[in-house]
Amino acid sequence: MRCATLRYKEIINVCSGHRLGFVGDVEVDMTTGQLYALIVPGRCRWFGLLGREEDYVIPFDCIRRIGEDIILVEISGEYKREKCPKRPIF
Repeated sequence: MRCATLRYKEIINVCSGHRLGFVGDVEVDMTTGQLYALIVPGRCRWFGLLGREEDYVIPFDCIRRIGEDIILVEISGEYKREKCPKRPIF
């Protein structure tokens, strides 16, 4: 499977039933080609003018099933978003 096909799949938490969003990026080990994590970008705050919320970084161990349209992950408890670095304003 290519990384480009993952971008169109929605991630759903099996434990809570919440939709986490669509895959925005992946973390890959370049030497072995192993997938480390899926990154789901945070939602826009106030029409995108106030930036974004933190990104979800979902480790590969949490992925339970990859289907044609969705990816099922198992994240028990409340999962916190990772802080993303601030982007420079030009």
